[in-house]
Amino acid sequence: MAYGFWGKLLDVDLQDGQITERHIPEQDFRDYLGGSGLAAKILYEELSPDGDPLAPESPLIFMTGLLTGTMVPCACRTVVCARSPLSGIWNESTAGGYWGANLRFAGYDGIIFRNRSEKPVYLWVSDQGVELRDATAVWGKDTAETDDLLRQETNTRAKVAAIGPAGERQVRYASITYEGTLARASGRGGIGAVMGSKNLKAVVAYGKQRIDVKDKERLRQLLKEDIPVLKKGAAGLTAYGTAGGVEAVEATGDLPIKNWQLGSYKEEANRIAGQTNLPTYLEAHHSCHACPIRCSKTIQITEGPYSGVSGHQPEYETLAGFGANCLNDNWEIIAAANDKCNRYGLDTISTSAAVAFAMEAYENGIITQKDTGGLEITWGSGEAILKTVDLIAQREGLGDILAEGTRRAAEKLGGMAPEFVIHAKGMELPLHDPRGFTSMAVNYATANRGACHLEGLTYFIGRGIPLADMGYTEPPNPHVSEGKAKLCFDLQNYMSIFNPLGLCKFLFIGRAGPTMIARWVEAVTGWEMNQEKLIALGEKMFDLKRMYNVRLGISRKDDILSPRMLAEPKPDGKAAGVVPHLGLMLSEYYKLRGWSKEGIPTKQQLNKHGLEWTLEYLDK
Repeated sequence: MAYGFWGKLLDVDLQDGQITERHIPEQDFRDYLGGSGLAAKILYEELSPDGDPLAPESPLIFMTGLLTGTMVPCACRTVVCARSPLSGIWNESTAGGYWGANLRFAGYDGIIFRNRSEKPVYLWVSDQGVELRDATAVWGKDTAETDDLLRQETNTRAKVAAIGPAGERQVRYASITYEGTLARASGRGGIGAVMGSKNLKAVVAYGKQRIDVKDKERLRQLLKEDIPVLKKGAAGLTAYGTAGGVEAVEATGDLPIKNWQLGSYKEEANRIAGQTNLPTYLEAHHSCHACPIRCSKTIQITEGPYSGVSGHQPEYETLAGFGANCLNDNWEIIAAANDKCNRYGLDTISTSAAVAFAMEAYENGIITQKDTGGLEITWGSGEAILKTVDLIAQREGLGDILAEGTRRAAEKLGGMAPEFVIHAKGMELPLHDPRGFTSMAVNYATANRGACHLEGLTYFIGRGIPLADMGYTEPPNPHVSEGKAKLCFDLQNYMSIFNPLGLCKFLFIGRAGPTMIARWVEAVTGWEMNQEKLIALGEKMFDLKRMYNVRLGISRKDDILSPRMLAEPKPDGKAAGVVPHLGLMLSEYYKLRGWSKEGIPTKQQLNKHGLEWTLEYLDK
């Protein structure tokens, strides 16, 4: 008997409406866990390197983690995987909440979507059956409206994963929004555009079944010991969510300011921080499935020009993106932009980066009022921020150019515009500065989905969050490059097991190390597991995703950052004068990974993890 998984995926052909069950053997779960690990194996085998990510034949996979839906703390995550229309390479985009648990409760571990429907459809999955339904009535509606209407059609307790108008128009960084105004999101890499390209408006899930656990009593005893530790470590998240980190990030020189040009924003950071605003605007605290941390907050603005804005609070990335990086210190404007993005189905990181890019291009005369329809896209302008978000989602005027992502937009605008783009492999950087923590330079350069802080989270160690299991008990000097390749290597391997297991990475802040997590896996599955085996699985899955990208032509030539990150030190603040030595770190990093000097996993390295089968596909 299998524990921790059903061993069943739904395989949905949107062209002919055929729905079949695909059975996954236990060995695949042992080898790849679930989530993005298992999805990577499937997508690697089915990749057509010459295809377009938005072509009908490009598969889209919703996958739950191995532990999703169990009582394990923070075992709530859903990951959606496909080739990214923004970067053109591997993409995985996760979300919390209750959608993943409900797919599990309906009796499935994941869903593979293929081809394209002739008309808008949504998939209704429950433990009573699976059905493709007409979505014409909700096509064009925002994610909150869609959530309300589809729950009325199916089950009011169901959970909805939906795209908004941005996904329908295939904005290359369109997201998927879950649970309406609670607005969990699979945000990065344009995963919502892939849904839109398939005429798939939503996936609705509800069920009452439960995942079998091998040793429930042992798991209960472990959680009795572990949950107090997690709650103590993550107390700041419980109080404010990630919005509570704005001032601390600014103090370390990690906050991007004015499209990554400045280094200090102390008073303004205070004005947009969670500590300043939540006491006024907080509506309620929320949790995801099985989460003791409860970092989610909903807010409501009840008066003034932005009265009526409500829903999920702006998190750190959104506050930094529409705030400091656009030189805007008005929290209500950020909240309004956040609400628009959630309803349109837009990634707030890439959208705010597009706005900051447009502001710098406007300042330098590359974009003019002729391009904007008379709108002045000046630094700090709330009107410019909110109107540009509308234009991007609707693909109107300048917004149609920005909807392609900043790298493509800069190429179209020409001149000096490429100098103002801050990206890695076409993915706009998250709002953590590799000059503030040099370890993030090598992490961004090598992360498999392009610029991604979550693939390494090395700045957590730099901020003093320990990972004693792996020998990190004291924060290293954040501004030197020596030794940071090893930090990145270790943290990427550890972080690589979270999405396959379906775990939230905020467990790291709660001081959950691989030993703790390995014990949870043992109790749920009955498999023998320890830190060494878990980290080895993380390394294996990182290499598999790298091989996916190698098939698409990725090598050392692509493991690079924008010139501003490597040649323009911040003029002031804690990180003033710092630039990372990426070349030094990359050479050390490749050796640690067992990759060639060109950044390609060697045959010996692939054999080490049982990935030699990937070599058979390199010439296909």
